[in-house]
Amino acid sequence: MSDCAVISSERSVGAKVHGAAEAKPMVRFSNVTKRYGGLTVLDGLNLEITPGEKVALIGPSGSGKSTLLRMLMTLESIDGGLIEVDGTPLTHEKNSVGELILASEKYKRSVRSKIGMVFQSFNLFPNMTVLGNVMEAPVYVLGLTKDEARERALQLLDMVGLSEKIQHYPAQLSGGQQQRVAIARALAMRPKIMLFDEVTSALDPELCGEVLNIIRQLGEQHSLTMLMVTHQMGFAREFADRVCFFSQGRILEQGPSEEFFEHPKEKRTQAFLSAVTEAS
Repeated sequence: MSDCAVISSERSVGAKVHGAAEAKPMVRFSNVTKRYGGLTVLDGLNLEITPGEKVALIGPSGSGKSTLLRMLMTLESIDGGLIEVDGTPLTHEKNSVGELILASEKYKRSVRSKIGMVFQSFNLFPNMTVLGNVMEAPVYVLGLTKDEARERALQLLDMVGLSEKIQHYPAQLSGGQQQRVAIARALAMRPKIMLFDEVTSALDPELCGEVLNIIRQLGEQHSLTMLMVTHQMGFAREFADRVCFFSQGRILEQGPSEEFFEHPKEKRTQAFLSAVTEAS
């Protein structure tokens, strides 16, 4: 197990998944396809994520995991199918006669406001302080007053353990601290869904734990729906209600985390888990 491995906490995973299965999906992919030229990255993907569910997306590089997150953030278009968020189409909208047509950018921004994303490369504004980075979007996107945005930002920065760094600039922070600022910035928009794309891959091993602890805290204390692309198998096993294994643009296998890691059914899944374990 890698240095980023974490100690498992007691959870009733089966109860969570069973309860979630009865709820309306918070995210739904219906026969979604994505191509880059002649390369099919996602091939007729069908996936439902229920409210409050925590899902780990694992698999080899290029299997479509990060593309799925980027499509939810409308950073990538789709070539076929439909994506819905909280019961509302994300990629399409209804015209005057009730037919679904490709959505406008304005419409997509409105639906996307329910989603926050943390990238592996932090993406902080280098010319803004920590406090300024977290305040920016609530002021200019949500229309909060600066006092309201400052109060929200201070609460979130306290939550991620950075109250003493609010006047620092990103270049003055460690990679782990920058990633915690990025998490606070995403949360400042009050999303219903949080996406994490390999958030520890750019960090030294000793800094991984501090970021994973914040994500664990979010999962324990909030009802956010969370999707995480990760190569941290120990954390995926502890944190996720469900694990989806991607291979060649499809979900080859999925299931409750403990069952998935203890009894993988597909040979391709078994080979991947074996290789990742040996490399850790």
